[in-house]
Amino acid sequence: MLERPARDVKSQVQQRFGDVAANYRASKVHAAGPDLDRMFEAASLGEGARVLDAGCGAGHTAVAFAAIADQVIACDFTPAMLQQVEALAREREATNVRAQLADVESLPFPSRHFDLIVSRYSAHHWLRPERALAEFMRLLKPGGDLLVSDIMAREDYAQDTFLQTIELLRDPSHVRDYRISEWKAMLAASGFASEVLMTFDLTLHFETWTRRMNTPRQNAAMIKSLFNGSSDDIRAAFQAPTHLTSDDFTFVIPGAVIRGTAASP
Repeated sequence: MLERPARDVKSQVQQRFGDVAANYRASKVHAAGPDLDRMFEAASLGEGARVLDAGCGAGHTAVAFAAIADQVIACDFTPAMLQQVEALAREREATNVRAQLADVESLPFPSRHFDLIVSRYSAHHWLRPERALAEFMRLLKPGGDLLVSDIMAREDYAQDTFLQTIELLRDPSHVRDYRISEWKAMLAASGFASEVLMTFDLTLHFETWTRRMNTPRQNAAMIKSLFNGSSDDIRAAFQAPTHLTSDDFTFVIPGAVIRGTAASP
């Protein structure tokens, strides 16, 4: 299988998200949700805790955790996203949030620096997640937690393929929605003990979903064509209506919150 060059993929991520950064600050999906609530509940932080939000996007998760942490570093690969982080932090008076331009594969922080690392709706853009996980293991204090919330491909091969296809048509910088089994394997290989804290179905409004990413009209039309031509099993799994003609419809994609705990000495 041919792999896309890392430089090309990362450049595409920066370009695509640089163009639509403000849309993600306004996104209701990214601003709140039961998965963010579950991440917040799962966090166990003491006095002086430092939190890293890896792949922070517009900063909604970082600002949420600022309420219970001494310091939150909001890290992203796209400069325009960090501008949104700073604006959101000012708006919410989250003075303990600091924006940091960096790649999750190579983070500019000392080892054992963070009590908690969080990442929400970002990992499906990581070209080499095993490198990011190795960095997180380096950065976490012993016994520290990694909390990841992301879209998760189902174990069914047909549903997995369908999900990756519509994601890539919507956003060419998409890499992969990993399966829960893949996450468990990657976490174990990086030295984390893992636990699935919750699974959920994320309801998306098609027009809003494609507009947020500025998806070309022809690509949006291809996604609808795929839904219309899909099997009954696929439409049922994604809860998509039949005979789509307009962009005014909803469907669901699967997600999960997973905790990885760094080994104690």
